[in-house]
Amino acid sequence: MNSQIRHRFEGLLHKYTNAMKGWQYRWFILSPETGELHYFLSESEKNQRPRCSIYLAGAVIAPSDEDSNTFTVNSATGDMIKLRATDARARQEWVDKLRAVTEMYTRAIASSHPPLPPREHSANATRSPVAKLEVLDAFANCREQLNRVEKQNQTLCQTIENSPLYLDPDLLILKATAQETYHTLNQCLNILYQ
Repeated sequence: MNSQIRHRFEGLLHKYTNAMKGWQYRWFILSPETGELHYFLSESEKNQRPRCSIYLAGAVIAPSDEDSNTFTVNSATGDMIKLRATDARARQEWVDKLRAVTEMYTRAIASSHPPLPPREHSANATRSPVAKLEVLDAFANCREQLNRVEKQNQTLCQTIENSPLYLDPDLLILKATAQETYHTLNQCLNILYQ
């Protein structure tokens, strides 16, 4: 487990409830041991049963472009919560930690459940070996392109982190968007493999 996700992370965030109630403070706990994000009505309730727990494997953590403090957690089950941190730095810290736990659990599931072999449909039964090779070549090309994107994304993130303007909201949005785009493309390619 990398140092970013070794320990439980917790704190106060605004959670968007609905149009009537709007934003409300809730106490959140990110648990790397279970791969879950829990929330409670207040810090004093954190030793009780959580109000809600979201399993993070396969989730998408997306910073919002509406401001530099808001982000969403979209679970693989379709549940979505909209959260707001106190400032851009706190948002980035939550997003980074949530993504690290999400990636760890998503990879663990992927490694213990290898892709299924391709299904043979009657329409595909007559497909020639050359056509199958073309499909495999296309996947290999996609993987190669995605590896290039990953390297460029890492370079961009390092450049932003080393910049004196690291906390500029536009740069934080650019960094988060680039990371999320790469993760989404990678997940899409893995789904296509299956």
